[in-house]
Amino acid sequence: MKFCPYCSEPVVLAVPPDDDRERFVCTKCDAIHYQNPRMIVGCLVTFESSVMLCRRAIEPRKGLWTLPAGFMENGETAEEGALRETWEEARARPEIRHLHTIYSIPHINQVYLLFHAELATPEFASGPESLDVQLFDVGRIPWDELAFHSVEFSLKRYLEDPKATKAWSGISNFRPRPR
Repeated sequence: MKFCPYCSEPVVLAVPPDDDRERFVCTKCDAIHYQNPRMIVGCLVTFESSVMLCRRAIEPRKGLWTLPAGFMENGETAEEGALRETWEEARARPEIRHLHTIYSIPHINQVYLLFHAELATPEFASGPESLDVQLFDVGRIPWDELAFHSVEFSLKRYLEDPKATKAWSGISNFRPRPR
């Protein structure tokens, strides 16, 4: 940031009074401009014993599999954003069950909120940001083709949950990391 969006005067990095870190502060109107993490919202969508993944049609990580997720918009709840992203990427309308994962990536200023959501019927299609959308049985998840660590983390945490995986006993190409 170089200029104040309120008065167009230059800003400087300074620690404002009663604060403990540098912020952009206007040299004229003294407005403090906070920069906060970006919120990524999405759904870990299931149908019966399968998990939905989308093959990315855009960078970064084009061609790899991910959960339907993206940037939360102003004026929407986290749940609304997660359902909107699921519609945009997978043309699916699942029902959210609960918050599944909170995953922070401080070095790129992102916080992920991923909800577990279920499809009533297997109706979905590729949206403009997806090359393909598929339901994968647990034993067929393409672990080596996942786009992001946050996706792997969320899937593994889901599969570690005995309530979530009770229907999947006996299926395992997944090996949880030792704790």
